[in-house]
Amino acid sequence: MIFRAVGDERPYPDHGLESTKDWSAIAPRQVRLDQLVTTKRTLDLDTLLAEDSTFYGDLFAHVVQYRGVMYLEDGLHRALRAALQQRHLLHARVLILTD
Repeated sequence: MIFRAVGDERPYPDHGLESTKDWSAIAPRQVRLDQLVTTKRTLDLDTLLAEDSTFYGDLFAHVVQYRGVMYLEDGLHRALRAALQQRHLLHARVLILTD
């Protein structure tokens, strides 16, 4: 299994980080793919296969940790590329939300 689970929603409260600039305040770190729960069920294949798909926007995936679960909010195509390259780790910015 690539991910811990495949979800289709964001089960955590709004965190207020809207732009890449907002997320850039969080230092990236490595996370294991098998610890992530996706917040999207589908991916545009063109996005996954595009050579410049990581050129625009943040270079790192965005993950929200809430109640001990790590949700992959943005960067599903990066995570799948890592899995296809048989890598188990992904560099991501991890926002930790507390109740």
